[in-house]
Amino acid sequence: MAERLGATTFKGNPLTLLGHEIKVGDQAPDVEALGNDLSPVKLSAYRGKTVIVSTVPSLDTPVCDTETRRFNKEAAGLGADVAILTVSMDLPFAQGRWCGAAGIDKVKTLSDHRDAEFGNGFGVLIKELRLLARAIFIIDKLGVVRYIQLVKEMTSEPNYDEVITAVKKLA
Repeated sequence: MAERLGATTFKGNPLTLLGHEIKVGDQAPDVEALGNDLSPVKLSAYRGKTVIVSTVPSLDTPVCDTETRRFNKEAAGLGADVAILTVSMDLPFAQGRWCGAAGIDKVKTLSDHRDAEFGNGFGVLIKELRLLARAIFIIDKLGVVRYIQLVKEMTSEPNYDEVITAVKKLA
């Protein structure tokens, strides 16, 4: 399995990312994660939509909480042809509970806890923590990756304006 040391850091300490590094222009891997009801969800279920995929370490942390709330707010201005997914290693039940408490109604949360298929498929599984790195992928309606933002420092938020500008060009 491919490893990338130092692709991201946590409080300045380098971390190792596992899995295939995705590049802009690649076909998005058709990975599977779990919905909040434990149903399997394939990424290909979103073909025909522009998809923002936000991978986060855990919704129960301040930065991940802020990021997911921000994308939920931004979703209102993006239209029905844009889907926003937040993928983490949190258990599906915990994700559902968090979404209910946070009022998240536009972002769909998916759990990668069972097989880490998403983390490995997109190259964002952190070897040392078995969590997902903070990254944003934008996938077009045909399933092609059109934008990637791997946040260098895990405790930092992504550049939201850059993400929204990129998705509006595709939508």
